[in-house]
Amino acid sequence: MNFDLNAMSRKELLKLKRDVEKAIRAAEQKEKLEALKAAERAAAEYGFSLSELSGVVKTRGSKAAPKYRNPDNPSQTWTGRGRKPAWFLRAVERGVDISELEI
Repeated sequence: MNFDLNAMSRKELLKLKRDVEKAIRAAEQKEKLEALKAAERAAAEYGFSLSELSGVVKTRGSKAAPKYRNPDNPSQTWTGRGRKPAWFLRAVERGVDISELEI
């Protein structure tokens, strides 16, 4: 595949650039998958899984228990982590003490 880059318009060159970048990303993903499979096969030859060798334990994080409850709608709770929910902010703006919202 030969391209005369000097004969191409800017628009054609930009499209070619996007196509090349997309092809590079796809090739990289394919190579990563092949490398992972090869590493898993190599680990299996010795009777291990790849996660055992890398020290990575695949566990799901446990959900944090709710710490605060909306007095106006008890089904709405908040763990105290992440963004403060709107109901929590409104309660604080009204002057409600945070300890009153604790479960």
